[in-house]
Amino acid sequence: MSYTALYRKFRPQEFGDVKGQDAVVTTLKNQIESDRIGHAYLFCGTRGTGKTSIAKIFAKAVNCEHPKEGSPCGLCDSCRAVAAGTSLNVIEIDAASNNGVESIRQIREEVSYRPTEGKFKVYIIDEVHMLSIGAFNALLKTLEEPPSYVIFILATTEVHKIPVTILSRCQRYDFKRISVDTICGRLEELLKKEGIEAEEKAIRYIARSADGAMRDALSLLDQCIAFYLGQTLTYEKVLEVLGAVDTEVFSSLLRSILKEDIQETMKAVEELVAQGRELGQFITDFTWYLRNLLLVKCSDGLEDGLDMWAESLSRLKEESKMAKEETIIRFIRIFSELSNQVKYSSQKRVLMEVALIKLCRPQMERDYTSLIERIEQLEKKIENGIPAAMPRGADRIGKGEKTTGQFERKEILEEAVPEDIKEVVKNWRHIIADMPSLCRNYLTKAVPSLGNGNELMVVFDDAMAAGYFSREEEKKQLEHVIAEHVGKEVAVLIKQNESGLPLGDAYVDLEQVIHMDITYEEE
Repeated sequence: MSYTALYRKFRPQEFGDVKGQDAVVTTLKNQIESDRIGHAYLFCGTRGTGKTSIAKIFAKAVNCEHPKEGSPCGLCDSCRAVAAGTSLNVIEIDAASNNGVESIRQIREEVSYRPTEGKFKVYIIDEVHMLSIGAFNALLKTLEEPPSYVIFILATTEVHKIPVTILSRCQRYDFKRISVDTICGRLEELLKKEGIEAEEKAIRYIARSADGAMRDALSLLDQCIAFYLGQTLTYEKVLEVLGAVDTEVFSSLLRSILKEDIQETMKAVEELVAQGRELGQFITDFTWYLRNLLLVKCSDGLEDGLDMWAESLSRLKEESKMAKEETIIRFIRIFSELSNQVKYSSQKRVLMEVALIKLCRPQMERDYTSLIERIEQLEKKIENGIPAAMPRGADRIGKGEKTTGQFERKEILEEAVPEDIKEVVKNWRHIIADMPSLCRNYLTKAVPSLGNGNELMVVFDDAMAAGYFSREEEKKQLEHVIAEHVGKEVAVLIKQNESGLPLGDAYVDLEQVIHMDITYEEE
């Protein structure tokens, strides 16, 4: 006889076999016991959480000749026929491959015939979100008023794609991800039945890798057993089969990054590639490791909730003292972005190496957290006796040369600014408030300045914002709101800051000039 995969061999046959979906199971059993069975059900949730298995058990139970507390007996002719897949009362349809109107029309024709055996005809439509709009419309009337002997069970992993008109006609049941402890318990139970020995650490890693899906856990376990057939399943063997690495590797890599040692970091990547580790899986696992590090750093009470061994947790506590929260968050952001990039790339190694270099060299980025780290680097250099660069003109000031102060600059600018531009600047915040929401978001980050032709120049750092207001319609809208506030039309020039300097340094902010109240003392 051919081999049967574990997830098929140990598929739940009654409600008592289902793990991790107690709320759903209890509700369905109560409905069967009290004879309050609905006509349409929607089972939604992530893959491998038991949607189709429970649908089949429910189909068994409603037609069972001798049900026990709402659960099928598994021994009568009806139960055996459903289990063998030969029952005429249970019709399974894969909506991914039968998503047209014709398939649904066929169902509408079939429901007019009563079941030859048992009480109910049960239609299980898997991946129902794949149906076309026409198919959903064809299903709608039948779903709303089916014959008393027909039950529809719709299963989906993407409930947001199902029309509201369908949702409103079904009893909805959300299947939650199964916990690591529940999956571990089920795997241990099945390993005993199969007569296979396995380390607890190995089982727990498989359970974590399944990401809440029992079917995925059984498939991974099947894969590991097949590779080391007849041997005890150890943690190291599981890592080798799944292309994963131990947390000790993550710890070593993190310490190299925190020391900003690019050479050591690249050696770690070389070793991973030489060992044939799957880089996509490594990126996901390292991101999770950083997440655990952040939790340990931010709160002592969260340590007990981390699913880690004592040795790994000890290393994590030590590393939490070596990095700041902002640094860890930056690492997580970079690796989260990397995780999305490598899915569609043929150069995973190159992308990962670039990301690791970014972690070691914050000066390569321009975001806030990177800027903070660059400042901290400069502070360390100064503490170690390496002088920071002197600002331009500081040497001249030291020699007693006269420089133009902010007060003088303000007077000159105020005299140079036309009266109508001054009125616009004085009302600038009110003008922004009267603009539509998207325009407000862009304008709050802009700087009102003076163009070479003495016109109002609005300067943006963001290229998208500058492009948006460069369009004639949006520019005219801004000019119209300005005219309403100042009582006359004022020409507006849209500009993008391409100087490479901060916006406030590259262009004069007229708001600061007009509204500034500075006390200046001559020496």
